[in-house]
Amino acid sequence: MYKLRGHHLFCLLGYRGMGYSEEYVKNMTHIHQTLKSNPNTLVQLVKGPDQLCEKYPNSGEYHCQDQNIYERDAVILEKMDLKIGQILKWEEIESRVRKHVIPTDIHSICETCSWRSYGVCEQGIERIHGGKGLWKVE
Repeated sequence: MYKLRGHHLFCLLGYRGMGYSEEYVKNMTHIHQTLKSNPNTLVQLVKGPDQLCEKYPNSGEYHCQDQNIYERDAVILEKMDLKIGQILKWEEIESRVRKHVIPTDIHSICETCSWRSYGVCEQGIERIHGGKGLWKVE
């Protein structure tokens, strides 16, 4: 089971192998590929730093504790009708994306995210809507 915060649910949808450091990318790729290959993997929704934050590089500001990030987590969970502490399969999270999220939601919910300009998160949501699941990342 993975412990993930709200906004990382969206990050995983758009993930293509980019990240903050080599260690961060290795960790995120492992989690991402596990969820892709086994959508029955359990995910527990947590408040605050999660298993992806654990590998955030110790250089500069640790944004995982930033109030804006907590707010983004809350907005995403509310949008998907999810709650902190809830445990569900990754495939159920994808189902919630299909039911509650559209690609243009990224523009407002993730407005201040530095990764938003790449457009990969919108494309990831489009993939989920098309029933294709997560991207293949090597």
